[in-house]
Amino acid sequence: MADLESTVINTNVKQKDPSTALVIAVTTRAIFNLEEEHKLYLEKGKEEYTRHQQANQDKPLPPGTAFAFIQAVQYVNKKILESNPAERDLFDILVLSNNSPESGVRVINSAKHYGLEISKFCFVSDEDSTQYLKSHGVKLFLSADRTDVCNALRRGVSAALVFQQEVQAPSTPLRVVFDGDAVLFSDETDQIFQEQGLEGAVQYERAMEAVPIGEGPLKAFAMHLGKMRKKFGQEKSPIRTYLVTARSGRDMGIRAIKTLREWGLPIDEAFFMDGAPKGPILAQIQPHIFFDDGLHNIQGAQNVGVPSAWVP
Repeated sequence: MADLESTVINTNVKQKDPSTALVIAVTTRAIFNLEEEHKLYLEKGKEEYTRHQQANQDKPLPPGTAFAFIQAVQYVNKKILESNPAERDLFDILVLSNNSPESGVRVINSAKHYGLEISKFCFVSDEDSTQYLKSHGVKLFLSADRTDVCNALRRGVSAALVFQQEVQAPSTPLRVVFDGDAVLFSDETDQIFQEQGLEGAVQYERAMEAVPIGEGPLKAFAMHLGKMRKKFGQEKSPIRTYLVTARSGRDMGIRAIKTLREWGLPIDEAFFMDGAPKGPILAQIQPHIFFDDGLHNIQGAQNVGVPSAWVP
């Protein structure tokens, strides 16, 4: 299988230890805006696409949805190393691409142009590139391809689907917003809500108040992020995390808060929206990335220019 993946190590970047680092894999279409090129690929095929990329290899690609997130992650690394130059618990970014290495030169050049600290570029000719995520120790995978994301989630890797949008680059520190049910938490209460309505869900939550909610698909990533955040005091931290959930605080907030406490997961701010739209609060927070399982919430976030990632 090894010949299906060719990895280009970025020698300009200090290589991280994958056993301790928080490894984030992004696809080229998540980090750069390749919509025109992707259209060309779909309409004219791989050869034409490769020709186009080679002809434009010195022309930097415009930033994509996950670009500002990766920049902010880089800022966190800088702050961690300032306080402890020997620290190994860092973010590590690798780009996963279904392109051939020949057409990938433009991607590598673009990363260098923007000064992005990407340690590895993996060019995979196999249809399912997610089979390599575990071997690279990936803790979060961001892709613009739904099949990729579903495959990654099936393999037990935190993953989300990025939609291409115009993103204003928010300032530092790194701000990450999580939805609750079916993202940080399991979808057990969602299931009850679908079957028995709000009253049933509220009764279930009250009965289960002392029992932590099950783990959701992004819990592992959030825990690793929380571990890094604990290296700093509250005021000085270059990482801020938020919970923005449709749950009501009065009826369904206590169990969520108790679960986070049980997990030892620090969250800077929690908003219990009681079903109200999330867009206005997200516009206020200005996160680098917002994870949600509801497409209507993703749409609301996009409407206010917030980079969003859908957890299917």
